[in-house]
Amino acid sequence: MSNIIRVENLVKNYQSGTEILNILRGLSFQVPRGATAAVQGKSGCGKSTLLNILGGLDHSDSGLVEVGGLDISGLPERDLTEYRRKKVGFVFQFHYLLRDFTALENVMLPAYIGNRKKKDALKKAAFLLEELGLSGRAHHYPSQLSGGERQRVAVARSMVNDPDLILADEPTGNLDRQNSLTVVELLYRAVENRKISLVVVTHDEKVAERAHIRFELVQGVLQEA
Repeated sequence: MSNIIRVENLVKNYQSGTEILNILRGLSFQVPRGATAAVQGKSGCGKSTLLNILGGLDHSDSGLVEVGGLDISGLPERDLTEYRRKKVGFVFQFHYLLRDFTALENVMLPAYIGNRKKKDALKKAAFLLEELGLSGRAHHYPSQLSGGERQRVAVARSMVNDPDLILADEPTGNLDRQNSLTVVELLYRAVENRKISLVVVTHDEKVAERAHIRFELVQGVLQEA
C-alpha cells in the first residue's frame, strides 16, 4: 500500500527571545493512503505545529515532508496555495464559518472559489450536508445552529473539494460529550466511505481510539502508541 504521508527527519524550532525552542526533533513517520491516524500529547508539545506543516500552513526548518507523493517542504507559496485547495481539507477546533453565509453557502464556497460551476458546487455541498445529517439546516446561518451542527458544517466544508487528506485539529475541543461523539462518528464514517486519509490531533480518547494508527508526541519525538 502506498503512503499518503511520508516524513523524514522533520525539524522545527522557534526562537523565544534568546532561547531556541526545539519543537519537533527529527520526526520520521508514515501514514498509509486511506488510513486514519490520531496524534496525542501534552498541550504545547507541537501537535498543531506538525499538523500545520503537513497542511502547508507552516514551514519546517529541515527534513522531508511528502504528501500524496508531492514534496511540499520547499514549495513556493503559490504552489502551497494550490496544494491546500486541491489536496487537503482542514477541520479546526473553531469552525470558522462565515456568519453572513448559510450552512450550504459555507460548504460550497471553497468549491466555487476553486472554479467549480456554482450549480455543481451547490449540489455537492447539499449532498455532504445530507450525509452529515444537516439537510434540514442547509439554509440556516451559523448563529442559528448549535455548536455540534456548526462543526458538522465545517467537516462537510473540508470535504467539498474531494481532498486526499483531512487534517483535523481538536475537532471536538469545544463540544459537549454527546456532540463530540456525533461529530467523531460522522467524521470517521465520511472519510472511510471515501477512502480519504485523516490525521487528527486530539486530547479525546474517544476520538483517538477510532483511528487505525495512534501516535504520541513526546519531547519533540513522535512515537507510535
